[in-house]
Amino acid sequence: MKKVGFCAVAGSGMSALAQVLQAQGCDVYGSDRSFDQGKEQKIKQSLQNVGIKICPQDGSMLDNNLDILYTSTAVESTIPDVRRALELGIPVKRRSDLLAEVFASYAQGIAIGGTSGKSTLTAMVGYILDQAELNPTVINGAGMQNYKDVAGLPNVILNHGDICVIEADESDGSIEKYTPYISVVNNISLDHKTLEELEILFGDFAAKAKAGAVLNLDCPHCRKLLNKNIQVKTFAIDNKDADFYFSNIEPTATGSTYQFENRQYNLPIIGKFNVANAAAAVATCSMLGVAPHEACEILQKFAGTKRRLEVLGKQNNITVIDDFAHNPDKVAASMSALKSYAGRLLIMFQPHGFAPMRLMGKEIIDSFVKYMGDDDVLMLPEIYFSGGTVNRDISSKDLVDYALKQNKQALFFEKRDDLENKVMTMARPGDRIILMGARDNSITDMGYRILENLK
Repeated sequence: MKKVGFCAVAGSGMSALAQVLQAQGCDVYGSDRSFDQGKEQKIKQSLQNVGIKICPQDGSMLDNNLDILYTSTAVESTIPDVRRALELGIPVKRRSDLLAEVFASYAQGIAIGGTSGKSTLTAMVGYILDQAELNPTVINGAGMQNYKDVAGLPNVILNHGDICVIEADESDGSIEKYTPYISVVNNISLDHKTLEELEILFGDFAAKAKAGAVLNLDCPHCRKLLNKNIQVKTFAIDNKDADFYFSNIEPTATGSTYQFENRQYNLPIIGKFNVANAAAAVATCSMLGVAPHEACEILQKFAGTKRRLEVLGKQNNITVIDDFAHNPDKVAASMSALKSYAGRLLIMFQPHGFAPMRLMGKEIIDSFVKYMGDDDVLMLPEIYFSGGTVNRDISSKDLVDYALKQNKQALFFEKRDDLENKVMTMARPGDRIILMGARDNSITDMGYRILENLK
């Protein structure tokens, strides 16, 4: 039996792959500094429930019997587990290397790419294929609400068919490691790389797909990729020339309705962008033989993904919503969906990383400003800093000042605790409190604390 270790196993990508290897019969160990700090205990217990052994992140997980250590891109070489692996001569590989290996072992690999919506689209495709009894394995970057009652974490669906659906990340370039059966490019917009770099990256990604590519005809950058593969399916909510055109979108109390080929369907999650995700999912699954209208029917029971406009609860008619939005496109999509409904927005946005804020901080604020009403309030704590040597020449205060110059209500807080207290004093019945930001589960914890204090 192969014995493997995962350093930083609490991360969504790492925990998913740890569960996949455990299901394949490996002896799986994991460590995470958040566990050692008493955090993420639900994740720890869920991994233990499926047989993954959790160790302190002090090097004790490693011995001469360990075959390989997998680490996330965020793990430094100074971490005790990595140092111990190097001392013992144990191979150290990245999460993306393992995902590429797992993905390549399936005959029909579907790789979901794009700047925004990857996790939700991966969940949609996986749910359709699962309900259509095609037995997919799905490896996602977020929890899938239709599977929240599984023994482990709901960021995987484990089956024994020929299909594997993954979320393919472009931010670290790992998307180049995949040779998909079907490549999906949901959209292309400014994020971790320039648009020119992204067009090249996604162009190669679309070209490599053996069965064909699925592209967003509403996206001008995706349209440049139409000639990259001989077999292309397109989707859209604005462009009637798309192969899969979803139209007449209307918000409902809990989601949206749309029409496809003169039939009306309900999608039980809010936002026009999620209807576009649904169109992409239906187009993708059609390439594997799922009838489009059957796929639309299945999606009427789709429950969404964690931290994607997820309603944490409501107290005293004040709703608390948790969202992963962290780039201009994602923020605009979430704000557009939220402003389809009445009620003041109290928005906490946690900027993540000094380099990303230099690259797109003003564009993110523009996305907020575009949709904010006069009574909405945007609140920013200082930029999240995880340590290391970086150029700290930008602050959240600069971004708040930029919003103020555009005549919007915006507040800066050096500490997030102060922001949390301010939200509590400001909130009144009818408000929606939105907590936005990536790679930080403490944002969700903050949401639940606010809910408790609203009682």
